[in-house]
Amino acid sequence: MSAVTDQPLGMSNQPLGTASQPGPSYNREDWASAFVNVELELDDVPLTAVRGEIPVGLNGTLYRNGPGRLERGGQWVHHPFDGDGMVAALRFEQGQLHLRNRYVRTEGWMAEEAAGRMLYRGVFGTQKPGGAVANAFDVRLKNIANTHVVRLGDNLLALWEASSPHALDPESLETRGLSLLDGVLKPDEAFSAHPRFDPGHHGEPRMVTFGVKTGPRSTVRLMEFATEGPRAGQLLSDRSDSFKGFAFLHDFAITPNWAIFLQNAVDFNPLPFLLGQKGAAQCLRSRQGGQAQFWLVPRDCGAFAGQSPRLIDAPDGFVFHHLNAYEEGDQLVVESIFYADFPSIGPEMDFRAIDFDLIPEGLLERCRIDLTSGSISTERLSERCCEFAMVNPEREGLKARYGWMAAAEREQGNDPLQVIKKLDLITGERKVWSAAPRGFVSEPVMVPMPGGAEDAGWVLTLIWNGARRGTDLVILNASDLTEQAIVELPLAIPYGLHGSWASA
Repeated sequence: MSAVTDQPLGMSNQPLGTASQPGPSYNREDWASAFVNVELELDDVPLTAVRGEIPVGLNGTLYRNGPGRLERGGQWVHHPFDGDGMVAALRFEQGQLHLRNRYVRTEGWMAEEAAGRMLYRGVFGTQKPGGAVANAFDVRLKNIANTHVVRLGDNLLALWEASSPHALDPESLETRGLSLLDGVLKPDEAFSAHPRFDPGHHGEPRMVTFGVKTGPRSTVRLMEFATEGPRAGQLLSDRSDSFKGFAFLHDFAITPNWAIFLQNAVDFNPLPFLLGQKGAAQCLRSRQGGQAQFWLVPRDCGAFAGQSPRLIDAPDGFVFHHLNAYEEGDQLVVESIFYADFPSIGPEMDFRAIDFDLIPEGLLERCRIDLTSGSISTERLSERCCEFAMVNPEREGLKARYGWMAAAEREQGNDPLQVIKKLDLITGERKVWSAAPRGFVSEPVMVPMPGGAEDAGWVLTLIWNGARRGTDLVILNASDLTEQAIVELPLAIPYGLHGSWASA
């Protein structure tokens, strides 16, 4: 079975897909059935492919993080992003595959496990039992460690951007505890859940990341860490810059000389949060008539080290994630997924019954910033709703020819993510592998083949298979999206957030 340009494929247990239709291609019950609790913690379970063969050249570990507990004591979270973090590790070795998973033993998770009920409010609207009176003026943040997982030195870090990372054992996934990274962080200091990995623009690979302290003025702390050799985990550079206004920053982009932040035009009214009526994220609103800005922060290892940040007006829209950025003469080019407005789930909405037609879709756009004049131009790269996009990790911060992303089955309109799409960022040619009609994809992770072409390697993604109410691992050839293997996991894992690959 093979993927061809614009010809979606069926997945395991599904009939062969057909070309994208103008209407929705999914069953809501299939989509919503993924919202379950992970009830098992497995140890080194061997897995085999139900279709195809696991590539012998894949040697390393795919780590995935995401909300694993969505209900406790009969009460559901208001938004999946409030679920406790559960990390899965899929270890590849010479065609063999083993699975292990563990909940992150956060303070809040252990307390609620013991109590059998929810004890904390959630950032995205989950309330403690007892209504507004019980929740008013309780501003504690429950570190749920559910957003990303990356290897740094001897630790695996489970990340949640509002507070400190949790350190895990990379092999056993046992929780070692909160980490302040050898004193780099203060207790409870915000630490991004979306680091970027510089492949070696300045002589050695680095993890580049940030933390935000919000307020009427917001401070962005930019940090860079060594990732290889005896210095792995060591802080290499550290700078802080203050900006006017409340900062809402989930992701950023890097080039050899710049860290690029897009400050969305949003306002934060904390009063409903303090009064116990809403979660903190529900208090964010797009600022009518507001102006978004690019904050361009010089990296300490680059040509503009020590200079002040440059502020440049950005296009209208809301951005969670960037694909990539690169430098081209006096221009900075940033490729991002734009929404027409901030997508949110209000206090009275059930996340399992949302109307996708009422939520703006994410569309990939390219912004060119002229560093001399401060002018900016934009172009739409695709009209297809997409999320979770990445380039070959070796092209991070450089001009890349190809991007891989999760996308909707139909060409236009907002639907759940059902296809993996490869996009030629120069010609616009695209290839698609589809899990429709009963499968739903998560973030693809591109694993490059050592020494190969830019699109040589594999794309790994977890699929919710609505037919069997379980999770499948799909391995695709990164070049043409031909299906290499499908592995049915003995776990039902809700839709996750971010993951990473660690080579053996």
